[in-house]
Amino acid sequence: MSSPSSPSSSAAEVVALLTVRGETVAVAESLTGGLVAAEITSVPGASKVFRGSVTAYATELKHQLLGVDATLLAERGAVDPQVAAEMAAGVRKALGADWGIATTGVAGPDPQDGQPVGTVFVAVDGPSTTEPGAARGRKTAALRLNGGRAEIRMESVRSVLALLLERIAGEQTGNERAQDTERNGGF
Repeated sequence: MSSPSSPSSSAAEVVALLTVRGETVAVAESLTGGLVAAEITSVPGASKVFRGSVTAYATELKHQLLGVDATLLAERGAVDPQVAAEMAAGVRKALGADWGIATTGVAGPDPQDGQPVGTVFVAVDGPSTTEPGAARGRKTAALRLNGGRAEIRMESVRSVLALLLERIAGEQTGNERAQDTERNGGF
C-alpha cells in the first residue's frame, strides 16, 4: 500500500475526485518527461478524467504547442513561475480540460537558464470561482529540491499532484470530503 504522500496515492485521489465532479485534467510537462501523465494513467478509471498530455521538453515547444509567451521565454528562460503558469493554462486550453497542470525545472546534472539544479516550478490552472476576480484553480508553487535527478523528478510529480488536489479539494465542502474518505475506506 502506498503512503499518503506517494505520487500513486495522490494520482488515485485526483482520479477519484475528478470522477465524482465530472471534471477532466490535462498535463504539460518539461523536466518530468511524462512521469505525471504516467502516474495519472496508472490509476484504473483514469480514462474518465485524463484528457492527455504534452511533454514540451524543448523550450521552443513551450511556445509553439502551449502558447507560452515567446518574450517571456527569451527573457527568463523555461525555468520560471510564469512559464509554469502559462504551460498549465495552455495545456488546459489546447486539450479542452477543466484543469491543466504543469511542471518545469532543473533536474540536473547541470544548471539551466541560470537556475541551479533542484529549482522547480509546478502550476495548476482550473475553473474560476463564482466570486468576481477569483480563480480557485490558479496556483503556482516554487520548489527547491535536493537529491539526484530521479528524486527531483519524482518529487516534482508528487508536488504537482498535491497542488492539484489542494485546488480541487478547496472547492469541496467538509461534508463531501468526509463522505469521500468513508467511501475510500479510511483517513
